[in-house]
Amino acid sequence: MSNPHKGRTGLDRILHATGYSWAGLKAAYTGESAFRQETWLVIVATPLAFLLGRDWVQVALLLGSLLIVLIVELLNSAIEAAIDRVSFEMHDLSKRSKDIASAAVLLSLLLAAGIWGAAAWQHLR
Repeated sequence: MSNPHKGRTGLDRILHATGYSWAGLKAAYTGESAFRQETWLVIVATPLAFLLGRDWVQVALLLGSLLIVLIVELLNSAIEAAIDRVSFEMHDLSKRSKDIASAAVLLSLLLAAGIWGAAAWQHLR
C-alpha cells in the first residue's frame, strides 16, 4: 500500500511542498498567538542582531537562535493540533505529549536568551 499523495517528483514536488509550507506558516501565524508573538520578536530583534553581533558568526548565532524558537514552536503547535484532532478528552499521554512539547519551546527560549545575553555581555564589556 502506497500513499497516493507521495507520487510527485522533481520541481512539481518542490512547488507543492513550498505551498504546503507557506500554508503551515500562515496557519501558525493566524491560529497560534505564541507563534505570532515570537514572529514579532524575530522581526524586532533581527536589526538588533546586526548591531550586537561583532562578526557574521555572532550574527548567525543570534538570528539562528531565534529561528530555532520559531521552529520548535511550529513543532509544538503541530503536536498539539494532532493530539486535539484525536480527542479533546483529558488523557495522561495527551497531557504528557503537550507538556514535553511545551518544555521544548521553553528550552529553545532559554537557549536564545543565553546566546543573546552572552552577546550583549560581550558587547557591553
